[in-house]
Amino acid sequence: MINTTQCIQIGDRRVGPGEPTYIIAEAGINHNGNPETARELIAVAVEAGVDAIKFQKRDLRCQYAPELFSDLANADKELQYLIPFLEQAELPDHVFRNLADEARQQGLEFLCTPWDEASVDFLESLDMPAYKISSPDLTNLFLLEHVAATGKPLIVSTGMSRWEEIVTTVQFLKDRDVEFALLHCQSTYPAAFRDIHLRAMERLAQFDVPVGYSGHERGIAISTVAAALGACIIERHITLDRTMRGPDHATSLEPKGIAKQVRDIRLMEQALGNRERPLARGEIINRHALRKSLVATQDIPAGTMITREMLTARGPGSGVNPQRYPQLVGRPALRNIRQGEQLREWDITGITPDQVIAQFPGRWGLVVRYRDAERFAHWEPNLLEFHLTDHDLDNLPEELGEFESELAVHAPEYYHGELLDLCSSDESVCQAGLSIVAKTCKLARQLVQHFPNQTEPVKVIFHAGGMSYEEPLADNSALIARLASSMEVLRSEEGVELLLENLPPFPWYFGGQWYGNVFIDATEIADFCQTYGGRICFDLSHAFLWCNHTGADIIDFIKTVKPWIAHIHIADSSGTDGEALQIGTGETDFSAVMTELADVDAAIVPEIWFGHQRDGEPFLIALQRLSEFVC
Repeated sequence: MINTTQCIQIGDRRVGPGEPTYIIAEAGINHNGNPETARELIAVAVEAGVDAIKFQKRDLRCQYAPELFSDLANADKELQYLIPFLEQAELPDHVFRNLADEARQQGLEFLCTPWDEASVDFLESLDMPAYKISSPDLTNLFLLEHVAATGKPLIVSTGMSRWEEIVTTVQFLKDRDVEFALLHCQSTYPAAFRDIHLRAMERLAQFDVPVGYSGHERGIAISTVAAALGACIIERHITLDRTMRGPDHATSLEPKGIAKQVRDIRLMEQALGNRERPLARGEIINRHALRKSLVATQDIPAGTMITREMLTARGPGSGVNPQRYPQLVGRPALRNIRQGEQLREWDITGITPDQVIAQFPGRWGLVVRYRDAERFAHWEPNLLEFHLTDHDLDNLPEELGEFESELAVHAPEYYHGELLDLCSSDESVCQAGLSIVAKTCKLARQLVQHFPNQTEPVKVIFHAGGMSYEEPLADNSALIARLASSMEVLRSEEGVELLLENLPPFPWYFGGQWYGNVFIDATEIADFCQTYGGRICFDLSHAFLWCNHTGADIIDFIKTVKPWIAHIHIADSSGTDGEALQIGTGETDFSAVMTELADVDAAIVPEIWFGHQRDGEPFLIALQRLSEFVC
């Protein structure tokens, strides 16, 4: 793997180790001198999702002796072919200006390779953010000195160069304090796979500058491998048609090729991930189903000294980790443990549920179902949140006790196999979602009869929908507009307060790869609430996953949405889809988070995956671990 530490700045992008691969689509001279073709190449680059598009600028009269142009017949055969084509392919200055404007308007960085000093002077008038130095000019210290004087960072290709030539140019640039990156390159068109030698990038890394790869091979596999090895920059030629006349078309990527190249590099970056591998949501589910927990092999009366033979490991993995059995051996049992019963956290720590509840300093609530609401109510939580399934929504129990706490109701995420989606452009899907929320509101009004101390409207929590399968949507404006319309319909519901919940970037629905497109970004959520009214259920785990996905800061997220928070779900998280983890098993800085949430008037509801199991022990463990952070 390439090991460097330095970055350079190209426009608003840092380029270097630890940053996303900077992908350059090299249009070069593949426009063949046709301005319309050049514009089409920009469109191809935009569609592919590259970071920059690059052209070439040259003044041939500055590069070759005058007599060459007067007597081309006596020139080498390579020049007899190349010079006329280069003359034909040169675009007028005003076209270059238009291309730069068009690329920037469409979100691309506009880069260019100057082949001579006159071209540098012209390109400076276009406010270039960086310059590319082609492989042939690595040894051209006159051009390098002229470009270095602009103060702009350089991307220097090293093709067709001997090692000592690279060393000389690197020292030349470092002596002038130039920021630069080096691109490994095999300057054959096309380059044979056996001649590419990607490991040469490791040698370039000794200069401690960003290292990348400029590829001229056929296909996209090698450039993807280069990025996986740590190339900070990938440059590939693009063309509308590889059969067009010109020296670079045959080794260029056509529109579908460059799109696949970008796709594969971005997927590779996701797959590389981090050294510390967080658990994915699917793994968390499989841990529960396939892992083992500590179980008693016999009845163990309270006070009995526990031995190794009294313990074994059996599924599911919802209990105490079998690795912890040495913490129990040689200690007296603190309670009567039945044969086949899972051991509990309290068997190790000695801290009872009553102690946890007594020590918790803030308002708190529990997620419940009909079947366990009365059992959990004896702990006297401030709030019970009924998180409904589709079956619960259809079947309110005939007998339900009376509760001293407050009430909240969470609508099901799906109903008889169909996902709730209030943003759908499909009218029938949207109407079905509205029906589910309306039905939830009706049930909430029925449940409130069992909560005599309820004085405020019942909080009804639900998801906006707006999810997509396999890939995210580029534009969610239509989804936001549809959600606003749906909320307007729901405002007629009485006796309830409707709370949209912020959603994760990769929601887990029936397996597969889903993408969240609505109500995931803090600024978007705040703008929606400010524009259309209403408050939210803030889900810390969902927010943290979004921040991990985008590089945003969770405290900034909370500050942005805090004015609209009416209800709080708390859990730990890891990676970009490891949600609802037990407190202390993920990546969340709860000291900072709980300090920021301290002035929010809302009960804290631990929403831990499988928190209801073992008489709600995971919920209470979460409260115990949160207690030291609650202000």
